[in-house]
Amino acid sequence: MITVGIVGATGYTGVELLRLLAPRQDVEIAVVTSRELCGTAVSKRFPNLRGHIDLDFVAPDAEAVGACDVVFFATPHAVAMDSVGALIEAGVRVIDLSADFRIQDVGLWERWYNTTHSCPDLIATAVYGLPEVNRKQIQSAQLIAVPGCYPTAIQLGFLPLLQQQLVDCSRLIADAKSGVSGAGRKAVEDYLLCEATESIRAYAMSGHRHHPEITQGLSQYAEAAVGLTFVPHLTPMIRGILATLYAPVKTGTEVSIEQLQSIFEDRYKGEPFVEVLPQGELPATRDVKASNNCTISVNYYADTDTIVVLAAIDNLVKGASGQAIQNMNIMFQLEETAGLEAIALLP
Repeated sequence: MITVGIVGATGYTGVELLRLLAPRQDVEIAVVTSRELCGTAVSKRFPNLRGHIDLDFVAPDAEAVGACDVVFFATPHAVAMDSVGALIEAGVRVIDLSADFRIQDVGLWERWYNTTHSCPDLIATAVYGLPEVNRKQIQSAQLIAVPGCYPTAIQLGFLPLLQQQLVDCSRLIADAKSGVSGAGRKAVEDYLLCEATESIRAYAMSGHRHHPEITQGLSQYAEAAVGLTFVPHLTPMIRGILATLYAPVKTGTEVSIEQLQSIFEDRYKGEPFVEVLPQGELPATRDVKASNNCTISVNYYADTDTIVVLAAIDNLVKGASGQAIQNMNIMFQLEETAGLEAIALLP
């Protein structure tokens, strides 16, 4: 039995961790923390968990959390970094859903997140938790940095093309659309129903904090510097990300749609949570809602010599909490799909 602590469990990713972990017989949720709701029953805050979790929120006490086998941090950015060091010294394995340990360049992280990193020495030890890339390293990791939601969809879509060196990696474009839950559970005018519904808009045109994370991941497989134009959009739905990815074919390289389809199918063969759709089928966010799946289609426009990849995920599951649990399963040598087999919700 694996004992689990969840720090900062009052947001969307926190309650998603609770929803996915509560039914499991091989996991015991031992500690659920919230400074604000200390002493309040978890089921009072989240009635959907009534009868499944009989715990109160507690303060993030180091002794209680430190007694767990693994601790998930579902906290805002720049919070986990203040606590992770002590847990690791105590032998606890840590899975951080924030961005605190994703970017290896400390100075770059500090510029994008506008704060000083409190434990930069741990960044080099963190394993980036994208299982389709780092499964072996995840197995022995003490600290996992769970990828962001946009980076998950965008990297899974672009990686096969870069690994095969088929495209001009200096001119990549990611046009990605996210549901409002991607902004977190907070009272901000832009995310109120009357403001977000019946409309779609781009944001962060001057730069999104996921940009350096994405280019860091893609650069591992690029033969030259990655140039990425990334434009995120807010869409009037609760969950989901649809990433439309454009990659010009490298000069002098010939491709066909049959070749591309084969490359993607071969790359993700055997991956439990990545599905490459047959030619002619396109992914939709409704097809992955509440599941840990990423569905991908690859398309080729011969007139412009451009490859267009579409990738759909649920931003709260494969883009956050589900992927975090997938990492936990790998770390503790459990069945990788344990607790994540749920079929997507329709409608």
